[in-house]
Amino acid sequence: MTSRILLAGSTGLVGGLVGTRLAGRPEVDLIRLVRNGASASGHAIDFERLCHEPAGVLKSIAPDDVDIAISCLGTTIATAGSQAAMFRVDHDYVLAVAQGARALGARQFILVTAAGAGGLGFYLQTKGKIEQAVTALGFKRVDIIRPGFLLGTRGERRVWEAIGQRIFAALTPVLIGPLSRYGAITAEIVADAIVVLTRQAALVCNVHENTDLRRLVATTR
Repeated sequence: MTSRILLAGSTGLVGGLVGTRLAGRPEVDLIRLVRNGASASGHAIDFERLCHEPAGVLKSIAPDDVDIAISCLGTTIATAGSQAAMFRVDHDYVLAVAQGARALGARQFILVTAAGAGGLGFYLQTKGKIEQAVTALGFKRVDIIRPGFLLGTRGERRVWEAIGQRIFAALTPVLIGPLSRYGAITAEIVADAIVVLTRQAALVCNVHENTDLRRLVATTR
């Protein structure tokens, strides 16, 4: 049986890997959303319009509805230019994707946020708010992905992130107990875990942190 999967954020570090993995699966009909003007392959959309007409915009792209939706959308204040611009992407755009997917009958929503979501600071507060907003939409299954510090090569150059990757990779072995959630994890493991979750049918709302993500991947190897 074919699963129609909607993927937003397919040009990012995790989303790109998820898209590559799902595109190679014969039982998956993958629908990638990309912003207008992006060079990547996929269905180009105006995310501002999506915020106003989530069901209408997505219905024009997926007239046969969708089964699962995945959001790997995300930016930083530095990249977006302001807190308001970051919130627009990480909260409003993600919520619009979720609302549209829900209207199209999606049973499952997989959302990538960050370790410590809902904690101190604007970034983590934003992640916590979008988790709450998506969970409240009434999907039969919600999987919230909270990776620690992501390791991998991005298309865009982030100097401080590259430095941070080296630091967190070195610190991860000594981050134990509750602190392990903030340790480094490869984008490949996160992407593999997301693919595993697209094949799980239990009607639950789960939060997956570093240890959970590694365990999910280990069960398939």
